[in-house]
Amino acid sequence: MNVLNNTINRMEQLIREVPERIRKINKSEFESKPQPEKWSKKEILGHLCDSAVNNLSRFIRAQFEPRPFAILRYAQDDWVRCNKYQEKETEDLLALWVTLNHHIAYVVSKIPEERLSVVCDLGDAAFRDGDVEKNLLWLIEDYVVHMEYHLKQIIGKL
Repeated sequence: MNVLNNTINRMEQLIREVPERIRKINKSEFESKPQPEKWSKKEILGHLCDSAVNNLSRFIRAQFEPRPFAILRYAQDDWVRCNKYQEKETEDLLALWVTLNHHIAYVVSKIPEERLSVVCDLGDAAFRDGDVEKNLLWLIEDYVVHMEYHLKQIIGKL
């Protein structure tokens, strides 16, 4: 449970600190796209909302669906494009990110310890170290690692 508690604490710290740091980024920098096919910082924040939605579903479903729980990829660029984050008010986008992550922190804090070892089959979603099978605890930890990676792209050092 120590790893899970540390992960939840990291999430809660990000939820507390990140919004104010994002508010300090000037609008043109936040909305500027480095290249037409690349995401702006605003769209990266939107991607983190998409990631939250997809991972919340995974964290819940992994607790009761057949084992090993199959992780399916989602079309990240299409989600960002269809959600039109570039057009969304920054405060609304921040509120969405905060609310989703508050709820994720709550949900994962309530997962019974024995469920954290549920095997998750990453299939074609395998990444980083190439392993195809991980457990739910790893998936939760990886969610926060992914969030931190993208937040650094937006605000720099955490």
